[in-house]
Amino acid sequence: MANSVKDLMDFYKDVEREVYLDIENSAPVASDVLEEMLPYFTTRAYGNPGVTHKLGWEAYETVMDAAETIAKYIGASTAEEINFTPGDTEANNLALLGVALASRRDKGKVVISEIEHLSIINIVPLLKRMGFEVVKIPVDGEGFIDLDALSDAVDKDTILVSINMANHEIGTIEPLKEAVEIVRDRNPDAYIHSDASDAYGRIPIDVSSLGIDLMTLSSYKILGPRGVGALYVREGVRIERIIEGQVGTQRLWPGIENTPLIVGFRKASDLMFKDFEKLRGYLGSLRDRLIKGILDSVDDTILNGPQGDKRAPDNINISFLRSEGEALTIELSLYGVYASSGSACTRRMLTPSHVMTAIGREYEAAHGSILMKVTRLHTMDDIDYVLEVLPKAVERIRSITPSGGD
Repeated sequence: MANSVKDLMDFYKDVEREVYLDIENSAPVASDVLEEMLPYFTTRAYGNPGVTHKLGWEAYETVMDAAETIAKYIGASTAEEINFTPGDTEANNLALLGVALASRRDKGKVVISEIEHLSIINIVPLLKRMGFEVVKIPVDGEGFIDLDALSDAVDKDTILVSINMANHEIGTIEPLKEAVEIVRDRNPDAYIHSDASDAYGRIPIDVSSLGIDLMTLSSYKILGPRGVGALYVREGVRIERIIEGQVGTQRLWPGIENTPLIVGFRKASDLMFKDFEKLRGYLGSLRDRLIKGILDSVDDTILNGPQGDKRAPDNINISFLRSEGEALTIELSLYGVYASSGSACTRRMLTPSHVMTAIGREYEAAHGSILMKVTRLHTMDDIDYVLEVLPKAVERIRSITPSGGD
Protein backbone atom coordinates (compact mmCIF):
# COMPACT_ATOMS: atom_id res chain seq x y z
CA MET A 1 0.00 0.00 0.00
CA ALA A 2 2.81 2.42 0.90
CA ASN A 3 4.55 1.80 -2.41
CA SER A 4 1.34 2.33 -4.39
CA VAL A 5 0.73 5.65 -2.64
CA LYS A 6 4.33 6.65 -3.37
CA ASP A 7 3.83 5.79 -7.02
CA LEU A 8 0.69 7.91 -7.11
CA MET A 9 2.50 10.86 -5.53
CA ASP A 10 5.12 10.72 -8.26
CA PHE A 11 2.48 11.99 -10.68
CA TYR A 12 2.44 15.28 -8.78
CA LYS A 13 6.17 15.93 -8.59
CA ASP A 14 6.09 18.44 -11.47
CA VAL A 15 3.16 20.49 -10.13
CA GLU A 16 4.40 24.06 -9.87
CA ARG A 17 1.30 25.80 -8.52
CA GLU A 18 -1.43 24.58 -6.20
CA VAL A 19 -4.91 25.99 -5.65
CA TYR A 20 -6.82 24.13 -2.95
CA LEU A 21 -10.60 24.46 -3.36
CA ASP A 22 -11.72 21.25 -1.61
CA ILE A 23 -12.85 23.08 1.53
CA GLU A 24 -15.96 20.91 1.82
CA ASN A 25 -13.86 17.86 2.64
CA SER A 26 -11.03 19.39 4.64
CA ALA A 27 -9.11 22.64 4.88
CA PRO A 28 -5.75 23.99 6.00
CA VAL A 29 -5.52 25.79 9.29
CA ALA A 30 -4.68 29.39 8.42
CA SER A 31 -1.23 30.43 9.66
CA ASP A 32 -2.63 33.31 11.75
CA VAL A 33 -5.00 30.84 13.42
CA LEU A 34 -2.24 28.33 14.10
CA GLU A 35 -0.02 31.02 15.60
CA GLU A 36 -2.79 31.89 18.06
CA MET A 37 -3.23 28.24 19.04
CA LEU A 38 0.37 27.16 19.61
CA PRO A 39 0.95 28.57 23.14
CA TYR A 40 -2.12 26.73 24.39
CA PHE A 41 -0.46 23.39 23.62
CA THR A 42 2.58 24.10 25.78
CA THR A 43 2.58 27.14 28.03
CA ARG A 44 -0.89 28.67 28.40
CA ALA A 45 -4.17 27.39 29.88
CA TYR A 46 -3.29 23.71 29.43
CA GLY A 47 -5.12 22.65 32.58
CA ASN A 48 -8.53 21.02 32.77
CA PRO A 49 -11.16 23.81 32.67
CA GLY A 50 -13.20 21.91 35.26
CA VAL A 51 -10.42 21.83 37.88
CA THR A 52 -10.06 24.60 40.46
CA HIS A 53 -6.40 25.53 40.31
CA LYS A 54 -4.53 28.28 38.45
CA LEU A 55 -4.14 26.51 35.11
CA GLY A 56 -7.66 25.12 35.35
CA TRP A 57 -9.07 28.60 35.90
CA GLU A 58 -7.01 29.90 32.97
CA ALA A 59 -8.41 27.17 30.75
CA TYR A 60 -11.94 27.83 31.96
CA GLU A 61 -11.60 31.54 31.26
CA THR A 62 -10.23 30.78 27.78
CA VAL A 63 -13.05 28.39 26.88
CA MET A 64 -15.72 30.77 28.15
CA ASP A 65 -14.16 33.71 26.30
CA ALA A 66 -14.32 31.68 23.08
CA ALA A 67 -17.96 30.80 23.79
CA GLU A 68 -18.78 34.47 24.42
CA THR A 69 -17.09 35.45 21.16
CA ILE A 70 -18.98 32.90 19.08
CA ALA A 71 -22.25 33.71 20.87
CA LYS A 72 -21.79 37.36 19.92
CA TYR A 73 -21.29 36.52 16.25
CA ILE A 74 -24.58 34.61 15.99
CA GLY A 75 -26.68 36.85 18.23
CA ALA A 76 -26.97 34.35 21.09
CA SER A 77 -27.88 35.64 24.54
CA THR A 78 -25.18 33.99 26.66
CA ALA A 79 -21.95 32.00 26.38
CA GLU A 80 -23.69 29.10 28.12
CA GLU A 81 -25.79 28.61 24.99
CA ILE A 82 -22.63 27.61 23.05
CA ASN A 83 -21.71 23.93 23.44
CA PHE A 84 -18.36 22.90 21.94
CA THR A 85 -18.26 19.50 20.27
CA PRO A 86 -15.58 17.57 18.35
CA GLY A 87 -17.08 18.79 15.06
CA ASP A 88 -20.22 19.62 13.12
CA THR A 89 -21.13 15.95 12.66
CA GLU A 90 -21.25 15.51 16.42
CA ALA A 91 -23.18 18.76 16.82
CA ASN A 92 -25.84 17.60 14.34
CA ASN A 93 -26.14 14.27 16.13
CA LEU A 94 -26.43 16.01 19.48
CA ALA A 95 -29.17 18.29 18.17
CA LEU A 96 -31.39 15.62 16.65
CA LEU A 97 -30.78 12.74 19.03
CA GLY A 98 -30.56 14.96 22.10
CA VAL A 99 -33.97 16.50 21.44
CA ALA A 100 -35.42 13.08 20.60
CA LEU A 101 -34.12 11.59 23.86
CA ALA A 102 -35.54 14.50 25.83
CA SER A 103 -38.98 14.12 24.26
CA ARG A 104 -41.44 12.63 26.72
CA ARG A 105 -44.19 12.01 24.19
CA ASP A 106 -45.50 8.60 23.22
CA LYS A 107 -44.93 9.53 19.60
CA GLY A 108 -43.32 12.34 17.71
CA LYS A 109 -42.30 13.57 14.32
CA VAL A 110 -39.01 14.98 13.04
CA VAL A 111 -39.06 17.05 9.84
CA ILE A 112 -35.92 17.64 7.75
CA SER A 113 -35.18 18.83 4.23
CA GLU A 114 -34.12 16.40 1.51
CA ILE A 115 -30.74 18.10 1.09
CA GLU A 116 -29.40 18.06 4.64
CA HIS A 117 -25.82 16.98 5.26
CA LEU A 118 -25.35 13.23 5.58
CA SER A 119 -24.64 13.68 9.30
CA ILE A 120 -28.36 14.48 9.53
CA ILE A 121 -29.70 12.26 6.74
CA ASN A 122 -27.99 9.19 8.21
CA ILE A 123 -29.60 9.76 11.63
CA VAL A 124 -33.01 9.05 10.10
CA PRO A 125 -32.88 5.23 10.42
CA LEU A 126 -31.94 5.52 14.09
CA LEU A 127 -34.76 7.97 14.78
CA LYS A 128 -37.21 5.58 13.12
CA ARG A 129 -35.94 2.70 15.27
CA MET A 130 -36.55 4.91 18.30
CA GLY A 131 -40.17 5.19 17.21
CA PHE A 132 -40.17 8.63 15.60
CA GLU A 133 -41.77 9.45 12.29
CA VAL A 134 -39.40 11.30 9.93
CA VAL A 135 -40.64 13.41 7.04
CA LYS A 136 -38.31 14.79 4.35
CA ILE A 137 -39.36 18.05 2.68
CA PRO A 138 -38.61 18.32 -1.06
CA VAL A 139 -36.74 21.20 -2.70
CA ASP A 140 -36.99 22.87 -6.10
CA GLY A 141 -34.43 22.84 -8.90
CA GLU A 142 -32.22 25.39 -7.13
CA GLY A 143 -32.43 23.70 -3.74
CA PHE A 144 -34.99 25.94 -2.05
CA ILE A 145 -37.26 24.14 0.38
CA ASP A 146 -40.94 23.73 -0.53
CA LEU A 147 -42.62 25.90 2.09
CA ASP A 148 -46.08 24.54 1.30
CA ALA A 149 -44.86 21.00 1.89
CA LEU A 150 -43.26 22.16 5.13
CA SER A 151 -46.58 23.60 6.28
CA ASP A 152 -48.34 20.34 5.46
CA ALA A 153 -45.74 18.26 7.31
CA VAL A 154 -45.60 20.15 10.62
CA ASP A 155 -48.37 19.23 13.05
CA LYS A 156 -49.04 18.86 16.78
CA ASP A 157 -46.81 15.75 16.94
CA THR A 158 -43.75 17.49 15.49
CA ILE A 159 -40.94 17.83 18.01
CA LEU A 160 -38.14 19.09 15.76
CA VAL A 161 -37.62 20.66 12.33
CA SER A 162 -34.10 20.76 10.85
CA ILE A 163 -33.31 22.91 7.79
CA ASN A 164 -29.79 23.82 6.72
CA MET A 165 -29.06 27.55 6.47
CA ALA A 166 -26.76 27.31 3.43
CA ASN A 167 -26.44 24.01 1.60
CA HIS A 168 -23.02 22.39 1.78
CA GLU A 169 -23.01 21.26 -1.87
CA ILE A 170 -24.88 23.84 -3.93
CA GLY A 171 -24.74 26.90 -1.67
CA THR A 172 -28.50 27.55 -1.55
CA ILE A 173 -29.38 29.98 1.24
CA GLU A 174 -32.70 28.73 2.54
CA PRO A 175 -35.61 31.06 3.41
CA LEU A 176 -35.25 30.26 7.10
CA LYS A 177 -37.21 33.25 8.38
CA GLU A 178 -40.27 32.18 6.40
CA ALA A 179 -39.77 28.54 7.38
CA VAL A 180 -39.60 29.43 11.08
CA GLU A 181 -42.79 31.46 10.84
CA ILE A 182 -44.58 28.49 9.26
CA VAL A 183 -43.37 26.10 11.95
CA ARG A 184 -44.31 28.48 14.76
CA ASP A 185 -47.76 28.94 13.27
CA ARG A 186 -48.34 25.20 12.88
CA ASN A 187 -46.80 24.12 16.20
CA PRO A 188 -45.33 26.70 18.59
CA ASP A 189 -43.83 23.93 20.72
CA ALA A 190 -41.71 22.37 17.96
CA TYR A 191 -37.98 23.11 18.12
CA ILE A 192 -36.13 24.40 15.06
CA HIS A 193 -32.55 23.39 14.29
CA SER A 194 -30.37 24.67 11.48
CA ASP A 195 -27.03 23.31 10.30
CA ALA A 196 -25.16 26.57 9.67
CA SER A 197 -21.77 24.95 9.03
CA ASP A 198 -21.69 26.50 5.55
CA ALA A 199 -23.21 29.80 6.60
CA TYR A 200 -21.25 30.82 9.70
CA GLY A 201 -18.72 33.49 8.80
CA ARG A 202 -20.12 33.85 5.29
CA ILE A 203 -23.68 35.17 5.69
CA PRO A 204 -25.22 37.20 8.55
CA ILE A 205 -26.70 35.11 11.38
CA ASP A 206 -28.89 36.24 14.24
CA VAL A 207 -30.50 33.34 16.05
CA SER A 208 -32.70 35.65 18.10
CA SER A 209 -34.31 37.43 15.15
CA LEU A 210 -34.59 34.16 13.22
CA GLY A 211 -36.19 32.34 16.14
CA ILE A 212 -33.81 29.38 15.89
CA ASP A 213 -33.58 27.02 18.88
CA LEU A 214 -30.49 25.02 17.93
CA MET A 215 -27.72 25.72 15.41
CA THR A 216 -24.64 23.79 14.27
CA LEU A 217 -21.36 25.60 13.59
CA SER A 218 -18.12 24.41 12.01
CA SER A 219 -14.53 25.50 12.65
CA TYR A 220 -12.57 24.02 9.74
CA LYS A 221 -14.83 25.52 7.08
CA ILE A 222 -13.62 28.98 8.14
CA LEU A 223 -9.94 27.84 8.19
CA GLY A 224 -9.98 26.97 11.87
CA PRO A 225 -8.76 23.61 13.18
CA ARG A 226 -10.51 20.31 12.54
CA GLY A 227 -11.77 18.48 15.60
CA VAL A 228 -13.94 21.25 17.01
CA GLY A 229 -17.40 22.58 16.27
CA ALA A 230 -20.27 23.94 18.29
CA LEU A 231 -23.98 23.57 18.87
CA TYR A 232 -25.95 26.62 19.90
CA VAL A 233 -28.81 25.58 22.20
CA ARG A 234 -31.23 28.28 23.26
CA GLU A 235 -31.76 28.47 27.00
CA GLY A 236 -34.79 26.42 27.99
CA VAL A 237 -34.60 23.88 25.14
CA ARG A 238 -35.17 20.34 26.40
CA ILE A 239 -32.18 18.30 25.27
CA GLU A 240 -30.13 15.45 26.70
CA ARG A 241 -26.53 14.32 26.29
CA ILE A 242 -26.04 11.54 23.77
CA ILE A 243 -22.77 10.28 25.27
CA GLU A 244 -21.74 9.97 28.90
CA GLY A 245 -18.48 10.63 30.69
CA GLN A 246 -16.73 13.17 32.85
CA VAL A 247 -18.83 16.33 32.75
CA GLY A 248 -16.79 19.49 32.38
CA THR A 249 -17.79 23.03 31.54
CA GLN A 250 -19.76 21.74 28.53
CA ARG A 251 -22.95 20.36 29.99
CA LEU A 252 -24.03 18.58 26.82
CA TRP A 253 -20.68 17.14 25.72
CA PRO A 254 -18.70 15.37 28.43
CA GLY A 255 -14.92 15.09 28.51
CA ILE A 256 -11.99 17.48 28.91
CA GLU A 257 -12.36 20.46 26.60
CA ASN A 258 -9.72 20.78 23.86
CA THR A 259 -8.65 24.31 24.69
CA PRO A 260 -6.12 24.83 21.85
CA LEU A 261 -8.69 23.87 19.21
CA ILE A 262 -11.35 26.04 20.83
CA VAL A 263 -8.88 28.95 20.76
CA GLY A 264 -8.33 28.28 17.06
CA PHE A 265 -12.08 28.29 16.45
CA ARG A 266 -12.34 31.64 18.22
CA LYS A 267 -9.46 33.15 16.22
CA ALA A 268 -10.83 31.88 12.90
CA SER A 269 -14.19 33.42 13.82
CA ASP A 270 -12.58 36.76 14.69
CA LEU A 271 -10.81 36.86 11.35
CA MET A 272 -14.01 36.13 9.42
CA PHE A 273 -16.00 38.81 11.24
CA LYS A 274 -13.28 41.46 11.52
CA ASP A 275 -14.46 43.24 8.37
CA PHE A 276 -17.40 41.02 7.60
CA GLU A 277 -19.16 42.81 4.74
CA LYS A 278 -15.89 43.50 2.94
CA LEU A 279 -14.89 39.84 3.23
CA ARG A 280 -18.31 38.65 2.04
CA GLY A 281 -17.97 40.89 -0.99
CA TYR A 282 -14.49 39.59 -1.71
CA LEU A 283 -15.57 35.96 -1.49
CA GLY A 284 -18.53 36.70 -3.74
CA SER A 285 -16.28 38.33 -6.34
CA LEU A 286 -14.00 35.27 -6.40
CA ARG A 287 -17.04 33.00 -6.68
CA ASP A 288 -18.66 34.97 -9.48
CA ARG A 289 -15.43 35.29 -11.48
CA LEU A 290 -14.93 31.54 -11.33
CA ILE A 291 -18.53 30.68 -12.17
CA LYS A 292 -18.73 33.12 -15.09
CA GLY A 293 -15.31 32.11 -16.39
CA ILE A 294 -16.22 28.43 -16.44
CA LEU A 295 -19.65 28.87 -18.00
CA ASP A 296 -18.19 31.18 -20.67
CA SER A 297 -15.18 29.02 -21.56
CA VAL A 298 -16.50 25.45 -21.30
CA ASP A 299 -19.51 24.25 -23.24
CA ASP A 300 -22.16 21.85 -21.93
CA THR A 301 -21.97 23.08 -18.34
CA ILE A 302 -24.74 23.56 -15.77
CA LEU A 303 -24.59 25.69 -12.64
CA ASN A 304 -26.02 23.80 -9.68
CA GLY A 305 -27.82 26.02 -7.21
CA PRO A 306 -28.90 29.67 -7.43
CA GLN A 307 -26.89 32.74 -8.42
CA GLY A 308 -26.10 35.97 -6.62
CA ASP A 309 -27.24 36.82 -3.11
CA LYS A 310 -29.25 33.62 -2.73
CA ARG A 311 -26.04 31.58 -2.93
CA ALA A 312 -23.34 31.27 -0.25
CA PRO A 313 -20.50 33.59 -1.31
CA ASP A 314 -17.86 30.85 -1.26
CA ASN A 315 -19.69 28.10 -3.17
CA ILE A 316 -19.18 26.98 -6.79
CA ASN A 317 -20.84 23.79 -8.06
CA ILE A 318 -20.94 23.09 -11.80
CA SER A 319 -21.83 19.99 -13.78
CA PHE A 320 -19.66 19.21 -16.79
CA LEU A 321 -21.70 17.09 -19.18
CA ARG A 322 -19.89 14.29 -21.03
CA SER A 323 -17.39 14.15 -18.15
CA GLU A 324 -17.14 11.95 -15.06
CA GLY A 325 -16.64 14.07 -11.98
CA GLU A 326 -14.16 11.84 -10.18
CA ALA A 327 -11.99 11.54 -13.30
CA LEU A 328 -12.10 15.30 -13.72
CA THR A 329 -10.99 15.96 -10.14
CA ILE A 330 -8.00 13.65 -10.71
CA GLU A 331 -7.12 15.42 -13.96
CA LEU A 332 -7.40 18.82 -12.27
CA SER A 333 -5.16 17.66 -9.44
CA LEU A 334 -2.39 16.98 -11.96
CA TYR A 335 -2.43 20.73 -12.60
CA GLY A 336 -2.38 21.41 -8.85
CA VAL A 337 -6.08 22.34 -8.64
CA TYR A 338 -7.88 20.40 -5.92
CA ALA A 339 -11.68 20.12 -5.92
CA SER A 340 -14.24 17.41 -5.21
CA SER A 341 -17.00 15.61 -7.05
CA GLY A 342 -20.11 15.56 -4.91
CA SER A 343 -19.96 15.67 -1.12
CA ALA A 344 -17.19 14.35 1.11
CA CYS A 345 -19.13 11.30 2.22
CA THR A 346 -20.36 10.17 -1.20
CA ARG A 347 -17.50 10.83 -3.59
CA ARG A 348 -16.28 7.19 -3.65
CA MET A 349 -19.73 5.70 -4.18
CA LEU A 350 -21.32 4.95 -7.54
CA THR A 351 -24.65 6.46 -6.54
CA PRO A 352 -25.01 10.20 -7.24
CA SER A 353 -25.17 12.78 -4.48
CA HIS A 354 -28.55 12.93 -2.75
CA VAL A 355 -28.46 16.71 -3.17
CA MET A 356 -28.07 16.42 -6.94
CA THR A 357 -30.95 13.97 -7.25
CA ALA A 358 -33.13 16.10 -4.96
CA ILE A 359 -32.80 19.11 -7.28
CA GLY A 360 -33.69 16.93 -10.27
CA ARG A 361 -30.30 16.46 -11.91
CA GLU A 362 -30.12 13.56 -14.33
CA TYR A 363 -27.50 10.84 -13.82
CA GLU A 364 -24.96 12.39 -16.21
CA ALA A 365 -25.19 15.87 -14.74
CA ALA A 366 -25.07 14.55 -11.18
CA HIS A 367 -21.95 12.47 -11.79
CA GLY A 368 -20.26 15.28 -13.71
CA SER A 369 -20.58 17.83 -10.91
CA ILE A 370 -17.54 19.53 -9.41
CA LEU A 371 -17.66 21.35 -6.07
CA MET A 372 -15.23 24.17 -5.28
CA LYS A 373 -15.13 26.64 -2.39
CA VAL A 374 -13.09 29.80 -2.02
CA THR A 375 -11.67 31.28 1.19
CA ARG A 376 -10.23 34.57 2.41
CA LEU A 377 -6.77 33.26 1.48
CA HIS A 378 -7.52 32.81 -2.22
CA THR A 379 -6.59 35.48 -4.76
CA MET A 380 -7.83 36.54 -8.19
CA ASP A 381 -4.61 35.05 -9.59
CA ASP A 382 -5.67 31.70 -8.12
CA ILE A 383 -9.01 31.97 -9.89
CA ASP A 384 -7.35 32.93 -13.18
CA TYR A 385 -5.05 29.92 -12.93
CA VAL A 386 -8.04 27.62 -12.42
CA LEU A 387 -9.73 29.17 -15.45
CA GLU A 388 -6.57 28.61 -17.45
CA VAL A 389 -6.20 24.90 -16.73
CA LEU A 390 -9.77 23.72 -16.19
CA PRO A 391 -10.83 23.81 -19.87
CA LYS A 392 -7.77 21.70 -20.72
CA ALA A 393 -8.70 19.15 -18.07
CA VAL A 394 -12.29 18.96 -19.26
CA GLU A 395 -11.21 18.58 -22.90
CA ARG A 396 -8.91 15.70 -22.05
CA ILE A 397 -11.49 13.84 -19.94
CA ARG A 398 -14.11 14.26 -22.63
CA SER A 399 -11.69 12.97 -25.25
CA ILE A 400 -11.17 9.68 -23.40
CA THR A 401 -14.76 9.26 -22.22
CA PRO A 402 -16.80 6.92 -24.47
CA SER A 403 -19.64 9.42 -24.76
CA GLY A 404 -17.41 12.46 -24.61
CA GLY A 405 -15.84 12.46 -28.04
CA ASP A 406 -18.92 13.51 -29.96
